[in-house]
Amino acid sequence: MDKRIEKALNAAIATFERIEGINGSDFVKRLSAVFNHEDSYMQKVDLLDECFDDQPTYEGLREIVFDLLLMNFFAADVEKLEEDYLESAEWEQIEEQTIDRGTELLNLLLYIRECIDENIEPTLDDFLKEFLLVDEDEFQDEYRIYEPMLVNQVLIDGNYKEIARIADSLTEDQELADLFYPMMSFFMEKKPSEVQMTAYIEASKDKAIDAATYALITTYN
Repeated sequence: MDKRIEKALNAAIATFERIEGINGSDFVKRLSAVFNHEDSYMQKVDLLDECFDDQPTYEGLREIVFDLLLMNFFAADVEKLEEDYLESAEWEQIEEQTIDRGTELLNLLLYIRECIDENIEPTLDDFLKEFLLVDEDEFQDEYRIYEPMLVNQVLIDGNYKEIARIADSLTEDQELADLFYPMMSFFMEKKPSEVQMTAYIEASKDKAIDAATYALITTYN
């Protein structure tokens, strides 16, 4: 298991459990065992789903943990496979099977990994225009999905309450509805202090999930 991903997973689950008042859980150990398993990627996906099926309290974290599992595959597992595996018919079939899984958080994690590799600071403008290419005609799907972030870039110069207010105005059919708050908050504050984290949680309407997601992003970074 990639060490950076392990830390992000631990931070997300620990933050969620702290806010939900869950003590003595071995849930993160079960998840870590899945990530470290020697099975194929799709077998790991099945094992991951078993973990969440057995522990419905954590259901809200299922798809962002799926994003981490995929990131771990790119970071660790794929090195054990053939060099062109990601261009193979087998991987294409996996992509088709999992097309409805995961969240837009994956794009942010991929972007952060690229920033780490290139030793540059993540910025919202760079993420939107250079990584997602939202200004390009052939990437209008990305423009549609990320329009809330595009039109509200000024929020990263504000505070958590303002970001939360805009997040609450998004409709459920918008792909970023559940992720706008933690993703925009990351670009506002990449290394939140305890005081800032408290303010972030206080402004949230879905405290445990939002805090877990923010902890995941900032720890991965």
